[in-house]
Amino acid sequence: MLPLAIMLPNMKGKFYINKKLFLACAFVICCNSLLAQENTLAVRNTVAQLFVAMKTADTTLMKQTFTTTAILQTISERDGINVRDEKIADFITSIGKLSKADADERLGELVILIDGKLASVWAPYQFYYKGIFSHCGVNSLQLVQMDGQWKIQYIIDTRRKEACL
Repeated sequence: MLPLAIMLPNMKGKFYINKKLFLACAFVICCNSLLAQENTLAVRNTVAQLFVAMKTADTTLMKQTFTTTAILQTISERDGINVRDEKIADFITSIGKLSKADADERLGELVILIDGKLASVWAPYQFYYKGIFSHCGVNSLQLVQMDGQWKIQYIIDTRRKEACL
């Protein structure tokens, strides 16, 4: 059904389609759809850049993915369930000490939700260290759009050795 504003009554009480209004609405819908696709791709690229940087031990590339106030946390079940904080700078330094391909985090299918300048990404993963399976879980990332670029503001993940997706 077309929006009511597009269907206008004529002199005999019948409805006709206002072609100009219809085309304007179609244009707006198409533009919004293209913008949404563009933002989804940009968010996906930022997330991919982070994991390429990890795998290649490229700290310069990695730094470009984060905001200056980014937060990194892990849900740890060692001593009951608790949340462990890690400083982004320490994480980047630790990756920089690795050889290429030592840290290989393989992502599953991403679920990306975007509202304005906020994006949320749900990313199942399996992590391999030096080619050997280490653990799996889910990354939950929050990104913000700053100066036209998507940056990671927050990551929290789960880690386990079995029941991987």
